[in-house]
Amino acid sequence: MDIFSIILWPIKWVIELILVAFHSFWDFLGLDPDAGLTWVLSIVGLVLVVRAALIPVFVRQIKSQRRMLEVAPQLKKIQDKYKGKKDQFSREAMSRETMDLYKRTGTNPLSSCLPLLLQMPIFFGLFSVLNDAQHDKPGVGPMTQELANSFANSEFLGAPLKSTFIGEWNLMVAGQPFSINVMIIALTMIVLMTASQFITQLQIVSKNMSPETKASPMFRQQRILLYLLPLVFAVSGVAFPLGVMFYWLVSNFWTMGQQFVVIRNMPTPGSEAAKAREARLAKRGKLVVESPSDEGDDVAKKPTTTQRQQPVSKNRAKKQNRK
Repeated sequence: MDIFSIILWPIKWVIELILVAFHSFWDFLGLDPDAGLTWVLSIVGLVLVVRAALIPVFVRQIKSQRRMLEVAPQLKKIQDKYKGKKDQFSREAMSRETMDLYKRTGTNPLSSCLPLLLQMPIFFGLFSVLNDAQHDKPGVGPMTQELANSFANSEFLGAPLKSTFIGEWNLMVAGQPFSINVMIIALTMIVLMTASQFITQLQIVSKNMSPETKASPMFRQQRILLYLLPLVFAVSGVAFPLGVMFYWLVSNFWTMGQQFVVIRNMPTPGSEAAKAREARLAKRGKLVVESPSDEGDDVAKKPTTTQRQQPVSKNRAKKQNRK
């Protein structure tokens, strides 16, 4: 067993436990345990549980991105200060000032990537469990050989969950019997996967980026991802078994909805989404706007320090009053 398999073993065990638990639940409600619908609903339940468990990680990622946006103007000043300077001393000074900025503000450019890295083993584990089951292989835990056989031989709308679009296409080209249901369902899911991924990226690019971000190289990278990621789904989807595609489709829908909620309620400051949120709050009378005079009022409210008055005798006080 290699190191990768050792890392994925406990993750796969938990994933199999959730999948089998949902399968037993639908079986208890009276659904056919060998039907494709039962296994599809089990996959949907699995995705919902896993993605719900990752919500705290996602929120942490959002907060890290917010902190990075707050220090972006200061970071740009440092970059402009050393712009065009290629000598070793300038590069070291720029690196030192950048690290000092991160230390003072408590930010870390890698912190926003850490949640994504933590999710990757889970995603690999999900894919591995579903892919093994569709190839009639038992899992590492609750997914027994009997359940793997049930999963591998199950059909949804007349299409085996282990089938792929490219497999049926090759059969059709070779003049052998093929399933038109598999091709129709696979194409429909590929279109939905591509559309949901495109909409998710479009929400970020068009609504949730500040003007400063749109003027940075980061925006150009996001624009590339806007068209690249859906293309990856469209190309790779033809080789995915239907069971795995159901997982990706439900996961994409979750991501799209989650991103919509975040952009609506926690938009990036200065973005179009932030302006739209302020407009909604102002319409409801819930927008708190700081008055320009607040600062002056605060200054006026501050106690003024005066010189200590010396005690005066009674006779001297009478003389001052007569004046």
